[in-house]
Amino acid sequence: MNTTLARPDLTAADRCDRCGAAAQVRAILPSGGELLFCGHHARKHQERLRELAANIQQGQA
Repeated sequence: MNTTLARPDLTAADRCDRCGAAAQVRAILPSGGELLFCGHHARKHQERLRELAANIQQGQA
């Protein structure tokens, strides 16, 4: 049996995996990994994330 734990919304402590800025987007990959991006890097990588069928979650404003 697989159990999936829901992740809380992004917090001020969550940082972009590319540049260290405040994370605004969480991308959950089909393989189970996750990436955090600032708005700039989320836009830059959005096409590839769609190709990978990533689940994109916007942080709360």
